[in-house]
Amino acid sequence: MKKLLVSFLILLSTAVVVAQDIPENIAYTQIYDFIDELAIDKVISINSVVKPYSRNFIAQKLVEAQAKDSLLTKRQKADLKFYLNDYALERDTVPTNRVSATDSKTFNLSLLQPAFHYYSPTFKARITPILGMDILANQKGAITKRWFGAEFQATIVNHVSVYASYRDQSFNGTYLSDSEFPTAYDKISGAKITKPTFLNNLPGVEYKEANYGGDYSDMRGGIKAYTSWGSIGLVKDVITWGDNYNGSNIISGKAPSFPMVTLNLKPCKWFELNYIHGWLISNVLDSTNYYLEDYDEGVVKKHYRPANKFLAANMLTFTPIQGLNLSLGNAIVYAENNVQAAYFIPIAYYKSIDHLMTKGLKTENQNSQIFFNVSSRNIKHLHLYGSMYIDEISWSRLKPSNPQQNPVSYKLGFNASNWPIKNLSLQGEFTRSNIINYKHSIQTLTWASNSYNLGSYLGDNSQDIYVAINYKPIRSLNLNLSYTNATKYNDYEYVRRQVGEAISQKPFNEKIWHNDLVVFKAVYEVVNNAYAIINVEWNNAQGYDLTSTPIASETRLTGQEYLNKFTPKLYHGENLTCTVGFSFGF
Repeated sequence: MKKLLVSFLILLSTAVVVAQDIPENIAYTQIYDFIDELAIDKVISINSVVKPYSRNFIAQKLVEAQAKDSLLTKRQKADLKFYLNDYALERDTVPTNRVSATDSKTFNLSLLQPAFHYYSPTFKARITPILGMDILANQKGAITKRWFGAEFQATIVNHVSVYASYRDQSFNGTYLSDSEFPTAYDKISGAKITKPTFLNNLPGVEYKEANYGGDYSDMRGGIKAYTSWGSIGLVKDVITWGDNYNGSNIISGKAPSFPMVTLNLKPCKWFELNYIHGWLISNVLDSTNYYLEDYDEGVVKKHYRPANKFLAANMLTFTPIQGLNLSLGNAIVYAENNVQAAYFIPIAYYKSIDHLMTKGLKTENQNSQIFFNVSSRNIKHLHLYGSMYIDEISWSRLKPSNPQQNPVSYKLGFNASNWPIKNLSLQGEFTRSNIINYKHSIQTLTWASNSYNLGSYLGDNSQDIYVAINYKPIRSLNLNLSYTNATKYNDYEYVRRQVGEAISQKPFNEKIWHNDLVVFKAVYEVVNNAYAIINVEWNNAQGYDLTSTPIASETRLTGQEYLNKFTPKLYHGENLTCTVGFSFGF
């Protein structure tokens, strides 16, 4: 064992290290869009099926683009210079800033950009503040959103990365109108525009108690050991799996962050492995697990604990030719008393393992999934992609004579960038998810964490059409005009004895909810880590009464009840909502 450990340390010390493996928050859409744009223009090549990217990976791609600056437009060159400054530490230097308290090759404390940087050959550190406010208002009143916190990132001896990010956030409903929200409780409830049942693309949260609206915190962080060909870590973060521009149908990143063991291996140019083992939040009480509290004289109170819920998943990506990435993977959600060693095997077919562990007892197996992703940037200025998530599959259901449909979700999309007009891109995406997809008859085994679906934000039996025009006239200014047509159809519960009848129903049959959404969004990164936004959106959300004959497992509500379930009251009906904001950190 000692010899093995020594050999591993020698390997680490002799490896050619490209730099640290600190993930870049996926909310920093500006840099992700720019990296994607460079890849579509064939300036660089990337595998975009798994995010977040590491800060070093982004810095490496920026340096690659710098070496090919003759291929860049004038605006792209300005963007490149701007982002290289933000990733200076990953390039073994400190950034230059407009207003600095100190300025040296070793450390830098600056006001614009607001950050502290320290560099030495064996230790690099970055601390950035997080502070911001948005005000959003329509005819139903106004909600103020504010957040504050800080981020810390460090690299130790070029082989260990440590990071932490804390954000305290709140939605204040005090300014909502009395006509729509007449009581204090209505205003508090109305400010909570993110809930597991709401069909929007906002990040999921778990609210704390607050007497003014929705208050919550988001703590992310982790530690990783890395070399030039891979990394292993323990992190609590948000991830996305599957190419997309409007939410993935595999792992969308909508659920709150959860702890996980991560593994990334890229031993050669044509193969990459990503693996996670996560501890999900079941939101289901375990009646056999509780604390006892001396609550009052002679009174003992039971405090029940949540049931365990785990996720193991892998994604294998093959690159037969540059620009074409073929990815496949599988996952399992399981809810045993303890983690299972077999699910820590990074390259495995987990359904087969599950059958071995459960079939002999004639007990219910766990919840397994398969997914695929194809991404092509082989045609310059064009990104074509598609993904499929298969919850359960039966080959007999593929027969035309079988009325049952397999619970699958698929997505097709494109992004045409910088052609025929420079600095302009056109995106289109189509997503469909069949009946019962993402659901399970055992609540601890659903494809969800904190009750938020891990996959498509619309859930099962739904359809999403998304088109967008993106224009970048100058450095760090992004103007985006988009249209989303989102539809939810008949809603069925996964009841084991009745699931066959449910998946025999015609999918995408009767609408129970629909939302048209037109958004104009302008984001300007004034200096690194300082953002101004203006967002104007029109939406029309409606619920619908059903006329067909219901079946036993169908959730049957009135049109108004569907609207209440799936849409925050602020967005009921037709609305014109404006948002303005400024922040340090996103």
